[in-house]
Amino acid sequence: MRHRKTGLKLNRTSSHRTAMFRNMVTSLFKHERIRTTDVKAKELRRWADNLITLAKRGDVHARRQALSIIREKEVVYKLFAEAVERYGSVSGGYTRIVKLGRRPGDAAPISLIELIYSEEGKKKEKKARVSVDKKQVVEKKEAEEKKTEEKKETTSEEEAAEEKKVILDKEEDMAEEKEVEVKTESTTESKESEAKKAEDDVEDPEVKE
Repeated sequence: MRHRKTGLKLNRTSSHRTAMFRNMVTSLFKHERIRTTDVKAKELRRWADNLITLAKRGDVHARRQALSIIREKEVVYKLFAEAVERYGSVSGGYTRIVKLGRRPGDAAPISLIELIYSEEGKKKEKKARVSVDKKQVVEKKEAEEKKTEEKKETTSEEEAAEEKKVILDKEEDMAEEKEVEVKTESTTESKESEAKKAEDDVEDPEVKE
């Protein structure tokens, strides 16, 4: 008679069995699906449902109870953060078991157990995805606009620099032309003065005579 004795023995000691299911439920909430035998999957569903009800309750005592079973704090944080949005007001039916056939070697029946979304959770997830997609589109547009503005600024700066270079080149050419004109004027003046001096020297002897 096994009155008030729930659970399966699975040909293991109690410590071995609890450690095994703690590891399995941790990996289930971490990866959201695992493959195992049919018997273990059915027993694992009971563990997962109890932990999800704790996560939906969401108080400190429930979090401590979950931490006494789940081995990773990050998994507990993820579970408590997503439980209410993912399962909403649904009480039960948090997992799905899909039979995959028999395992090669010992021909044990294998099943896939995975977490599922409720209809409310699916709607919220779709809305969240749409909002995320809209945000990504807006961010892409803003990034493209910034790039175009930066390109315009860089092109305008390059054009301004080129215009400055052209103006400086023109000023340098004008200065060089002025210097050449001044030099030519000075050379012509010097030549005229020398010619005048020569004429004066030629005229002076006649005056003396």
